Amino acid sequence: TTFLLIVFKQLDQIIIHQQVELLEAIIGTETSSKYEIKNHLGQRVYFAVEENDCFDRNLCSPIRSFTIRIVDNTGREVITVNRPLRCNSCWFPCFLQELEVHSPPGTIAGYVVQNWDPFLPKFTIQNESKEDVLKIIGPYATCGCFEDVDFEVKAANETSTIGKISKYWSGFVNNVFTNTANFGIQVPVDLDVKIKAVMIGACFLIDLMFFENSLDGL
Repeated sequence: TTFLLIVFKQLDQIIIHQQVELLEAIIGTETSSKYEIKNHLGQRVYFAVEENDCFDRNLCSPIRSFTIRIVDNTGREVITVNRPLRCNSCWFPCFLQELEVHSPPGTIAGYVVQNWDPFLPKFTIQNESKEDVLKIIGPYATCGCFEDVDFEVKAANETSTIGKISKYWSGFVNNVFTNTANFGIQVPVDLDVKIKAVMIGACFLIDLMFFENSLDGL
């Protein structure tokens, strides 16, 4: 917890870069996702690895269950993100996406809950007591068409925008042939460090729901 406080306390921007697996790039076989989590200077502060089985990755790909373990540069686990297998359709509003974020592992930091909406991607960020803290609202169309895609981070009452989660377009060749993901999270510097950890979980969820099989915007 102390290390998390030190790293996150002064951060208002978090960069998440998915590492490309050679096997997946060449033949399209879905492999476990691995991410570097960096500060605004591009310095890696955490490394994240997805845990699940081959069946989940290849058959249930965008809605697959997973555990993502986030470790610091010494290999110590500092954040755990758990996503159960749930539905990804507005036709099933009672079984929409939800994930749980622990920091440190074993201690709940908060939740990301998908909200039903017929047109827009919407999520609620909740604290450890399941109280609403923030809202995330995405665009009507998430296919970037060579442009960045922004999901606005709003206050719980949705009256003001305080940040965003952005899917960065990093170039035609890179995205078409590797399907890599690059995201940026911008939040107020004084946001609770636990909620910043939950925002990382939200970023992983958005990646898998909207960009996993989309050739990143094409």
